[in-house]
Amino acid sequence: EAFEKAKREDKPILVSIGYSTCHWCHVMERESFENEDIAAIMNKNFINIKVDREERPDIDAIYMEAVQIMTGSGGWPLNCFLLPDKRPFFGGTYFPIEARQNRPSWTQVLQNLTEAYKNQKKQVVEQAEKLTNYIHDADNRLLNNNLVITENKLFDKNSLHLIYNTIRERFDRVEGGFGAAPKFPASMTLKFCLDYYYFTNNSEALEQVELSLDKMVQGGIYDQVGGGFSRYATDKAWLVPHFEKMLYDNALLVNLLADAYKLTKKELYKEAIEETLTFVKREMWLAEGGFYAAQDADSEGVEGKYYVWTKEEIDTILGENSDLFCRFYDVTENGNWEHSNILWRKESYESFAKANKIDLNDFKSTMKTCREQLFQIRNKRIKPSLDDKILLNWNALMATAFAKAYIALDNEEYLNIAIQNVKFLLKTFESDNFFYHTYKEGKRQHQAFLDDYAFLIEALLQLFEVTQNTEYLKKADKLTEFVINEFYDENSKLFFFTSANQTDLITRTKDLYDNALPSGNSTMVHNLQQLGILLGKEDYKEMAYAMLQQVKTSIEKYPTSFAKWASAIQNTVYPLHEIAIIGNDAFEKSKLLSQQFIPNRVIMATKVENDDFPLLQGKSIGKETLIFVCRGYACQLPVKNIEEVLAIV
Repeated sequence: EAFEKAKREDKPILVSIGYSTCHWCHVMERESFENEDIAAIMNKNFINIKVDREERPDIDAIYMEAVQIMTGSGGWPLNCFLLPDKRPFFGGTYFPIEARQNRPSWTQVLQNLTEAYKNQKKQVVEQAEKLTNYIHDADNRLLNNNLVITENKLFDKNSLHLIYNTIRERFDRVEGGFGAAPKFPASMTLKFCLDYYYFTNNSEALEQVELSLDKMVQGGIYDQVGGGFSRYATDKAWLVPHFEKMLYDNALLVNLLADAYKLTKKELYKEAIEETLTFVKREMWLAEGGFYAAQDADSEGVEGKYYVWTKEEIDTILGENSDLFCRFYDVTENGNWEHSNILWRKESYESFAKANKIDLNDFKSTMKTCREQLFQIRNKRIKPSLDDKILLNWNALMATAFAKAYIALDNEEYLNIAIQNVKFLLKTFESDNFFYHTYKEGKRQHQAFLDDYAFLIEALLQLFEVTQNTEYLKKADKLTEFVINEFYDENSKLFFFTSANQTDLITRTKDLYDNALPSGNSTMVHNLQQLGILLGKEDYKEMAYAMLQQVKTSIEKYPTSFAKWASAIQNTVYPLHEIAIIGNDAFEKSKLLSQQFIPNRVIMATKVENDDFPLLQGKSIGKETLIFVCRGYACQLPVKNIEEVLAIV
């Protein structure tokens, strides 16, 4: 309707793209979009469309690319001006209500573009043509279109060393993480380093993972009172978060912490997993089985107000324990941020207790009691607003996180939540012909995108591993076939972000970067690698390898932007172990094996003879449960216990 109106009245379109927890989106909304004089200019000269980027990431991707081409940077709010046929010709991010700091005012932008559209139409159309052509070609600039393969092994250990050495150049060896402020958790890059340590025994890689996780869990980016991680820290030391909490960040960090806990058995990581999932259950969980999208940074119009404290408040609440608590959590009269205090731990429980000559267990118990007291008071404050839409892709990530936390911590409740969530997703989001992307208050909208399917397949594979229920495996395969039919591009050997039957965009793009979220393409590589083995589908394995070939150069040059791709290369250089467990204790031993940190393996277990799957074919049931470790379906002599498996892999 809006586009028809734009054509009929020959007006340019303004697409303003934001999301509920975007601070500057709300600022621009209050300053400009709710200003009657400015709104009158907008309504007179433009057709105005507001888009939630989390509901329509496909639209956001296209016009973000346009704005980055024009300005060299991007962000939200994203304001892009289009011809009536949807081709972009101008754009930017936040524009103030009055001109400042070399930025024109929003009114000046509107007036200049109105004038240009009326009197310089030819130049406007030419600009739109150039931009659209550039967007069409954007994906190709990341691909190895002219790759000449002169040897059989395109990927080897040198590839991994090159990737790791590029990553290590960005290590912050004091505060953890990568680079300077603002600092993002970089879960996928840390996961690559964790796996790299496993394969190479390079202790530096593990040290950087532990340093980063320790600093984050002890930092202000982590909610010390209520659990859960904020989106990012505005400073180098992880003290000052941008206080919004996103479902996907917490899912990705729980995934990483679960693997790190399997390897290190650090109590700090166990506590962080438990507290984060308690927060998710308490504040992000819909009784029907879904997870909400995000919590805002602001409450009562003030960023962080819900989370920060004065020393006077804490003294009043904690009484005689206040002094110890304040020293440990860096609470002072003057505050550590804008005259208030963000709770964080400058050092570990262990080092503080030792330095202050107090019993560690008593100290931890006292601090827990203090946090619970503060939580009860904080819970009476006005909470940040909740973005209560339910997104298929983010929910699937959280289902995977709960399933991984179950196996790492052996907590059955986490498995039950993961199963309930996946049931909800399959029931709520699936139609006769496709899945939907978003759901709220009984209404589902927008066809699902590549990452919706990719993350759901990943969650199904994770649930298959921890339950050995082959129905999850069969559903993962069915969805993979659908994705190949609807999203695969034979020319590039990669997947489009949108399905073939979605026709409302100016172009079909491919999401290749592992940014805040893993890309759908890199996730599909992992899915295809596993399914290829579990189901004996060579075409899946070949497809995964061809995808890695296409992006090889980009992965090696920019590994922090292609970290999940890089982990898939690890599975190519160190091929997945195929582990089959046969016998009466098969499921118990499968669980014990899943609790070990072995990043390059798939596991299949059965109590009865089963020739339906290649890993189980020809293996008969005897008196004892046997474990077969195979590669390329060529198996070593079977062993009987987990220790023997660990000696082989």
